[in-house]
Amino acid sequence: MKAFLVIILAGATAALTIVVRVPIPGTGGYFNFGDIAVVFCGLFLGMKYGPVAGGVGSALADIIGGFFIFAPVTLVAKGLEGFLAGFLGQFKMKLVLLPLAGFAMMAVYFVSEVFLPGMGVASALSELPFNLIQAIAGAFGGYLVYAAVMRALKKKEVR
Repeated sequence: MKAFLVIILAGATAALTIVVRVPIPGTGGYFNFGDIAVVFCGLFLGMKYGPVAGGVGSALADIIGGFFIFAPVTLVAKGLEGFLAGFLGQFKMKLVLLPLAGFAMMAVYFVSEVFLPGMGVASALSELPFNLIQAIAGAFGGYLVYAAVMRALKKKEVR
C-alpha cells in the first residue's frame, strides 16, 4: 500500500510542479507550487517514504520539463525537504517549524547553483527570493492540504 501511495504522490508532485511554472528572469529557473506537494508527502508519508515521493516527483518534473542538469540536485533538495517535513511534522509546533524544511531546500539549491555550469553566485543569489516564497508557500500550503486530508480521512472512519 505504501509503494502505491509513493508512486501516486510522486506523480502528483511532478504534475503540480509542471502545471504551474512561472519563469524566473535571468536564471532560466522557474517558480512552482511543487513544494506544497513535497511538504504534504513528508507529513503524510513520514520521514521514510515522504522524501522518496517528493524528491522523485520533483526530479521527474525537471526531467520532463527539460531541466535535466537540475534533476539530481532537485532529488536531493526536495528529498531533504520532504524528510524534514516528516520529521518536523511530529512536533506540536509543526506549523511554525515547517518552513525550516523549505530553508534546507533553499540551501541545497543555493550551494549547487553556485557550482553548476552557467550559473554562479550572482545567479544563485537572484533565485533566493523566489525560492524563499516557494519554501514558505510550500510549508503552509502543504500543511493545509495535509490537515484537510486528515480531516477527510477521520470523517470517513466515523461513517
